[in-house]
Amino acid sequence: MNKFFSILILSVFLGACTSNTIIKKPKNLIPKDQMVDLLTDIFLADGGDNIKNLHLQRNVNYFPLVFEKHQIDTTRFKESNYYYTSRIDDYDDILGKVDARLKALKSIFDAEIKIADSLDRVRRDSIRLTRNKIPKGKPIIK
Repeated sequence: MNKFFSILILSVFLGACTSNTIIKKPKNLIPKDQMVDLLTDIFLADGGDNIKNLHLQRNVNYFPLVFEKHQIDTTRFKESNYYYTSRIDDYDDILGKVDARLKALKSIFDAEIKIADSLDRVRRDSIRLTRNKIPKGKPIIK
């Protein structure tokens, strides 16, 4: 009898754990390539929360601008995102492409910062060198 209850509880538990996670395809599904673009911009907007913008403002909500840029409303995004998350292989492919784009953007940004820093260092060195060449105490008159 004890064995019967154990098997019954185990089968009920395993039966409860299974779920049908495949969602029907929505009518206005966002294509995969556009979803990659959208998610890339969403991750960038999410990362820009604590960074000051050009107007020195923080905590600006950039998500409406992302949806406006791609001409997508939030309901369409939620339905498409929910559909793709139910298909883990498709979503993994999409997130892989997003990750590759973000890494490429970061490498471009790092290269630009490195160039800007080196130009700033050259400018400071040239100012320091010109100050050292001017003799002290003698006026320069032409």
